[in-house]
Amino acid sequence: MTTTDAEIVLDHGTGAQLSHELVELIAATLGESYIGEMEDSATLTVEGDRIAMTTDSFVADPPFFGNGNIGKIAVCGTVNDLAVAGATPRYLTLGMILETGLPIANLVLALESIRDTALEAGVQIVCGDTKVVRKGEADQLYLNTAGVGVYARDPLRMAAVRPGDKVVLSGYLGNHTVHLLSIREGLGFESRVPSDCAPLNGMIDGVFAKAPTGSIRSMRDVTRGGLSAVLHEYSSMLGRAILVDEPAIPIQHETAMAADMLGINPLHCANEGCVAIFVTPDAVDDVLSALQAHKYGAHAAMIGEVTEREGAAVILRDSAGRESMLEELRGAELPRLC
Repeated sequence: MTTTDAEIVLDHGTGAQLSHELVELIAATLGESYIGEMEDSATLTVEGDRIAMTTDSFVADPPFFGNGNIGKIAVCGTVNDLAVAGATPRYLTLGMILETGLPIANLVLALESIRDTALEAGVQIVCGDTKVVRKGEADQLYLNTAGVGVYARDPLRMAAVRPGDKVVLSGYLGNHTVHLLSIREGLGFESRVPSDCAPLNGMIDGVFAKAPTGSIRSMRDVTRGGLSAVLHEYSSMLGRAILVDEPAIPIQHETAMAADMLGINPLHCANEGCVAIFVTPDAVDDVLSALQAHKYGAHAAMIGEVTEREGAAVILRDSAGRESMLEELRGAELPRLC
């Protein structure tokens, strides 16, 4: 396959010559980020006696957007899931479901993003698979990744969080959702509100390097369901209320404007480059300093704390000190984005 102006056809999934050409194109585009040997399984080297594993499937609407695409989301989502568990991401698999009619040029664009993001994150793609489906059976392309990480430190778990621990957010909320919705609905915000999609393992390593040992209790990347879903999950598991200072939450002005127009709450919006960190009070300054020194954490802020109040609840406190409950969404507030 030598051109990028062709389209995916069903015969790309037959296992015959066109399939071989497609696989060769994928491997060539992934370049040095791919270390597979075209065998039925990969043989990997890992350090230590514990590994972290995760898997995720990715469907994005639109799959190609202003400053990224579904390929970048797939690598970032898997890398970040490993990193917030305290692991060092090492290996990824790559499964691709391609719809007939997908321009090869768009496939190459996604593969280039996968390659570049994998190289930035320091992970290697070790094996993969492709399937081709008929027109209308997929939204251009769907991706699935599995990730393997190794532990050089103790794993992070939700149960380690204690009353009095502070909640630190690494950056703006809502930008990814607003960026994609702006493109879909023609709102015109996408040039001023970029997606936050990013691999966060380098930034997280910097936090661990600066914070005192044991001061990082737990982390969670703030993806589908937004910050609200993360805080409700922790509150429910701990049986303690979490209090959030609403004015401290980092939200870009244009994002707040767009969310108001759309009638949505940024606290429920999906993100692809934001992490919530539960940290002991004495380490907050170190954590914020490490985050703000990194390009992906420039807008980090301490936004709240886990309280002694018994019962699962997320409470917002406004600038006047008034408190209100942040309700968890029962279903979807928005159409599917990713």
